[in-house]
Amino acid sequence: MRIFIQRVSQAEVKVEGKAIGVIGKGLLVLLGIENEDDRSDLDWLVNKLINLRIFNNESQVMNRSLLDINGELMVISQFTLIAATRKGNRPSYIRAAHSEIAIPLYEQFIFLAEEKLGRKVAKGLFGADMKISLINDGPVTIIIDSKNRE
Repeated sequence: MRIFIQRVSQAEVKVEGKAIGVIGKGLLVLLGIENEDDRSDLDWLVNKLINLRIFNNESQVMNRSLLDINGELMVISQFTLIAATRKGNRPSYIRAAHSEIAIPLYEQFIFLAEEKLGRKVAKGLFGADMKISLINDGPVTIIIDSKNRE
């Protein structure tokens, strides 16, 4: 499981021209799910995400988490994060989980995040053609992979 995190001052996701998710200050997360991912990847990643200290404190030092600032969260499923690009110029998505694996893990990710944050999480529409707009704050952009727990 891999997440691409962007600290935002606002973000919006649209499907067919209609906004289905909007957040203010917080995190926009693109979530890629692999065939081998399971509940342990999910638990570790959600916990890491909501406790990651990437928001500024009073001294302008990144020392506050999403929980600390009472920030908002948007999660978008994105299988292209699992692309393998080692051979040739066409990305391979063979490791990306199919919908029967990915949808339940995506939904569990959101449920667990909502449970830990104590509020609703904005989300995209699994498998849809989405248009995402955001204002990246900083910019701060971080990639975390549950298989490479650095």
